[in-house]
Amino acid sequence: MVRRRTLDSPRPLGTRAAGALLFLGLAAGGAVTSAQEADGQQVATSSSESPAAEVELPEVVIPLHYQNKVGTSQAASAGTATQDLIEDRPLLRPGEVLELVPGLIVTQHSGAGKANQYFLRGFNLDHGTDFATTVEGVPVNLPTNAHGQGYMDLNFLIPELVTHADYFKGPYYAEKGDFSSAGAEDVYYASRLPSSLLLGTVGSCNYERALGATSLDLGAGTVLFALEVLHEDGPWEVPENYRKLNGVVRLTYPLWTGALSVIGMGYAGSWNATNQVAARAVSSGEIGYFGSLNPADGGSSQRYSLSATWEGDFAGGRLRATVYGVHYGLDLFSDFTYFLDDPENGDQMEQEETRWYGGTSGTWSYASHGSGMNVSWKLGWEGRADEISPIGLFHTVDRREIQTWSRDSVYQTSGALWGQATIQPTSWLRTILGLRGTVYHYNVESNDPRNSGTAGAGVLLPKASLVLGPWAKTEFFANFGEGYHSNDARGITGRIDAKTGEPIAPVIPLPKSLGAELGSRTELVPGLQASLALWLLDLDSELVWDADNGTTAPSAPTRRLGVEWANAYQPLRWLACDLNLAYSKAFFTQDDPTTGELAGQPVPEAIRWTVAAGVSIHEFGPWSGSLFLRYFGPRVLCTQGTCGGSGGPANGTPIWSAPTTILNGQVSYDATRHLRLSLEGLNLLNARVDDIAYYYQSRLRSESPTLYPQGIWDYEVHPSEPLEFRGTVTLRF
Repeated sequence: MVRRRTLDSPRPLGTRAAGALLFLGLAAGGAVTSAQEADGQQVATSSSESPAAEVELPEVVIPLHYQNKVGTSQAASAGTATQDLIEDRPLLRPGEVLELVPGLIVTQHSGAGKANQYFLRGFNLDHGTDFATTVEGVPVNLPTNAHGQGYMDLNFLIPELVTHADYFKGPYYAEKGDFSSAGAEDVYYASRLPSSLLLGTVGSCNYERALGATSLDLGAGTVLFALEVLHEDGPWEVPENYRKLNGVVRLTYPLWTGALSVIGMGYAGSWNATNQVAARAVSSGEIGYFGSLNPADGGSSQRYSLSATWEGDFAGGRLRATVYGVHYGLDLFSDFTYFLDDPENGDQMEQEETRWYGGTSGTWSYASHGSGMNVSWKLGWEGRADEISPIGLFHTVDRREIQTWSRDSVYQTSGALWGQATIQPTSWLRTILGLRGTVYHYNVESNDPRNSGTAGAGVLLPKASLVLGPWAKTEFFANFGEGYHSNDARGITGRIDAKTGEPIAPVIPLPKSLGAELGSRTELVPGLQASLALWLLDLDSELVWDADNGTTAPSAPTRRLGVEWANAYQPLRWLACDLNLAYSKAFFTQDDPTTGELAGQPVPEAIRWTVAAGVSIHEFGPWSGSLFLRYFGPRVLCTQGTCGGSGGPANGTPIWSAPTTILNGQVSYDATRHLRLSLEGLNLLNARVDDIAYYYQSRLRSESPTLYPQGIWDYEVHPSEPLEFRGTVTLRF
């Protein structure tokens, strides 16, 4: 076995950094002892898995980057990304921690302080719809958000504190609820650091970052402190001037039969934004490649949270219970159509919200043995209340309000009970049966009384999994489950379009999904963990609230299907390789006469091909380094149904985006036991590719409203950032 650190004792923290040529030189170095010949200990089991459900297997090589050991999960597509992968992988932005999930892509179409854009399993997840994330048990997704349903702002995340992240795909898990139809991720922070950390980074585009973190003994417990300060301008012609202040305090203390952890987090950020721009404005020379069509775009956000988790033995089993309270504020100024709606003042809008939310969640696990059969039980609960007041949509000029489109107060609550039984009659068979019941209540008070109202809804969701094996260190999975995502409360009670005053139809509160998956996972080849999954997901509807227009975005039912192949290989103790490939196809299953969408047409914005590949060298003497490549292929941007019907620019033929390939790298040198020097390279090939692309109607200031009353159909693009270097000095003491 490879000697591995446990998750509670992370390896000395340093930054990721890059230099492609130097790395290639290191990779050409000599060989050392094979990982199979090194002694060590088994990696700690992820906190999300029940030990009672594990299958006893001979010890095998555990690759550095994933803990996806045979016998530890209920689906081939689920797993755990370790701290080593987080440290090895160069990150342009904190939200890219989610790219540790095989097949998931993280991009940005606006300023650095805005929530990222996410893609997975044939979804454009927008800013988080259909992918649920928690950090230390606290949900990050925001229902009924000013900008997008399920808005998932991860700018408060400090990657150096992350010990591991458990990920799940598909609606097969009883413990996963809202926004998890495509997948979910649970991120965990360290409770203790092996050494104190001071880190300073400077880089291209006026990038400056400082981080300090330490942990101290406090009686029988531990207290951890971390403070981060960041500034960057980016490559944009309008400097981004992103400023971030971020802090964490964590107290961990033994209590009763377990341990209590109390975590306080605080984040504040402000920025200017270069949003996506019309491609014709760049090609004509009206603006530069990194130019802006509205220099007044930007925003600010704040997030403050306090949570407490107790985990320990209780009533013959194991209990983990969390309570939390969060304050979140967002003030966002955007202009996506320029002078299409208002030729005189322009189309800039402000989306604003102030939110308090709090809740609780927990899991009680119990294992029983008898008559040669092992049975383990999981019972859990969730409760959450969101008070969002005010939440508004305004017409602005240079961030000055000139018109109120909507200004609402929303109070919504939700609760869930779930249970799951794992039955293991033999060493080669596990059956997992689950059931989740969820209820919601909404109360909306609008500045337009016609959009006020109350509503309630509930769903009951069965789940089932079958695990066969292992045989020859290989197991097989069959998974089934129903899921859902909640819709914006304003779309449920609303009757009038906030911008146009036209009637709109209310949407269903909880559209359901139905998913299935067949997969396998193997460790047959020494040092290699490989998994293959074939999956399918049907959605009743993709109705979501379009906060940019203050109305619902309708859609016909859809189907998504695909295949994922994930590989983590450690041929040598100091060398780790990763290769993850995913393909998906998304299409409508019914005609929709309202929008013109036809059965069989592809779903716009749905991602198809993704590839993530990396090679990492660990502790090769004083050197470490890595190269990581990420690719996401062309996407259908619009079809006949979304591009003006049969007379529109698609005219029966979908319009596609271009593919994007980015290569990042890093190299680190441990000058002493306490000092590490790092260099990180982002977009090493300096590829001129798009981080995001859309296709819709807009009108520039120079374009006549008389000649173009409906605007001009065009690609609207946000380029990836160019070649950038970041140098870091890390002091550990």
